Amino acid sequence: MFSLTWGSVSGWWVPACLVLGVAYAWLLYRQPVNLGKNFRLALAAIRAIVVFFIAILLVSPLVKTVKYDPQKPLVLIAQDNSSSINTFKPAGFNSEKLISDLANLKQQLGDKYDVQEFNFGKELSNGLSGKFDGKQTDIANALRQLNNRFVNQNIGALILATDGLYNQGNDPQYEAQNIKTSIYTIALGDTVAKRDLLIGNVNYNKTAFLGNDFEVEVLVAAYQSQGETIHLSVTEDGKQVYSQNIAVTSADFKKLVPIKLTADKKGLRKYNISIAPVKNELSTQNNTETIYVDVLDARQKVLVLYQSAHPDITVIKQAIETNKNFEVKTSLLTDINGIKLADYSLIILYQISAGDATPVKTFISQSKTPVWYIVGAQSNVQVFNAAQNVVKISAGSDETQEVFALPENGFSAFTLSDSSRKKISVLPPLLAPFGSYATSVNSAILLRQKIGAVATTYPLLAFGDDAGRRIAVLTGEGLWRWQLAEYQNYGNRNATDELLSQTVQYLTANANRQRFRVYPARNVFDEGENVIINAELYNDALELINTPDVKIDLKSNAGKSYSFLFSRTGQSYQLDAGTLPVGEYNYAATTKNGTQQFKAAGQLTVKPLNLETRQSAANHQLLQTIAKQSGGQMLPPSQIGQLANLIRKNDNIKTVVYEDKHYSDIIDIKWLFVLILALLSAEWFLRKREGEI
Repeated sequence: MFSLTWGSVSGWWVPACLVLGVAYAWLLYRQPVNLGKNFRLALAAIRAIVVFFIAILLVSPLVKTVKYDPQKPLVLIAQDNSSSINTFKPAGFNSEKLISDLANLKQQLGDKYDVQEFNFGKELSNGLSGKFDGKQTDIANALRQLNNRFVNQNIGALILATDGLYNQGNDPQYEAQNIKTSIYTIALGDTVAKRDLLIGNVNYNKTAFLGNDFEVEVLVAAYQSQGETIHLSVTEDGKQVYSQNIAVTSADFKKLVPIKLTADKKGLRKYNISIAPVKNELSTQNNTETIYVDVLDARQKVLVLYQSAHPDITVIKQAIETNKNFEVKTSLLTDINGIKLADYSLIILYQISAGDATPVKTFISQSKTPVWYIVGAQSNVQVFNAAQNVVKISAGSDETQEVFALPENGFSAFTLSDSSRKKISVLPPLLAPFGSYATSVNSAILLRQKIGAVATTYPLLAFGDDAGRRIAVLTGEGLWRWQLAEYQNYGNRNATDELLSQTVQYLTANANRQRFRVYPARNVFDEGENVIINAELYNDALELINTPDVKIDLKSNAGKSYSFLFSRTGQSYQLDAGTLPVGEYNYAATTKNGTQQFKAAGQLTVKPLNLETRQSAANHQLLQTIAKQSGGQMLPPSQIGQLANLIRKNDNIKTVVYEDKHYSDIIDIKWLFVLILALLSAEWFLRKREGEI
């Protein structure tokens, strides 16, 4: 549909243009001519119409086009594809019939509804699925993805078929409030707990230290088993290291059991926690849990030396010790004689330089121990410049100035999270020596100085290499301000901790001067999780390179082998091996730099997930709440056939017609020019034929 709209032009121009066309035609054909009266009137009408349209084009009104776009209501079906649906199904439940009944809804609703089907476990996928093999359930994530995918569309109804059990993500009822439509829930599973013993949860630290005791907390549960005894045991490499008998005193029994174990062997240790099955137990899949603890020989030690007390010292110590692999000792420079420097993997010199103490200067010159210099108002700039070659400061006085941190995008030695980079860029300023700064050619800058609103090239946090020794330089003091401001604004100190911890990890990573390192992102990966492995290669000058290809072979305990080629990322390597079957893997990586061959080996584990077996009783109360708060209804699987009628009777589910208005100049209408040309051509032809031209 279209119509004329005049805007600032008066609508009275239409009759005026019509009068102009009629007047022009009358003047042209008013005299007696050698034409019949009717023929003359027809030619006059053609001329009047042509002049009218030309005059209208000159007035140039707007043409309004209105388009009506009907959108059928969307009916979204989200089906739980997790393994708990089939594991704890009630008597008479048929999974194939469930899928068939849900699929028939599209046919029952007909062409008036747009029905789209999905299934979910941890992630949302297209279509229905009868596999029921999902290892994790995240109902909130499925609802969130559906809401994002169909935002601003006509969602008429959402059908959610699940048992209400979730082991990932947030509470689904809060996410369901964001979907502005009726939600019809299909209550799968059985709310009546069957006879079952299970391990509900295991809490433990993934790292322990050789010779130390560590604690594992195990939540044991028993349903419909009053009077039975839970036989709980823990084995390491097949050898029992703990056992306990627990009496079940109620039909719904739960108990948190603390278990103390000893880390007596170095490396990745595997512990099997199990409960002996009882007669007529529903499922034994949830009776066993496997955990892995990385037993370290000893923590890496970090020494922080300073001349006088400063709040930054505490901030540095707290941040580094967020990583359990590091132990921090702080000491006054005057107490240096009582410290064995060789025991430390990193020395942090806070506002002092190696030249300020002879023992420190001697040790650093004779070793490759990494050093981190932190400069401030107490620093002797001349002594600092002489001690290292990464950053040089030209300062004519002892004045300081406030400088803000500006993260550098090109830094690739290690990665800070995007959230930390954003936080650091708005944290309060540090105090840096007033003067000009220069850096060596091979230095890498993570943070630059921003003075006021001016971004400078001066380094705030820079890294370099001195004949194989890694060096860091922070040219400002006041880290305590960062910690306080971050906690006040964000409720945590994650960015400050991450920056300092990552810096220490980078500096100490090459403390053993190992030329070729291959290490997984984690020693233990969950089933279905992508296995990520990193690699680093250093040349003779201990500079990071990634020119040669790096190959790796992974071999499982079952004897299956996988071969991969690393991808280059930044100055290092990374491999995404995808998902691997459950098991323990040994890996061997090789590369060649010139004539030198390098090899590295290690192990990783892909552990099975049994989260779906930790809850056996369905949570229909959650489904009832979601349905009620949205104006929908909860139904058992046997009543899926009633859904079509319920949706048809819901007055809120209807086709929505969207009106799209479009305005354009009348001169843009091409057919109008064709009409004018056709009328003029017809008039000319008729006059020519009658000899009037």
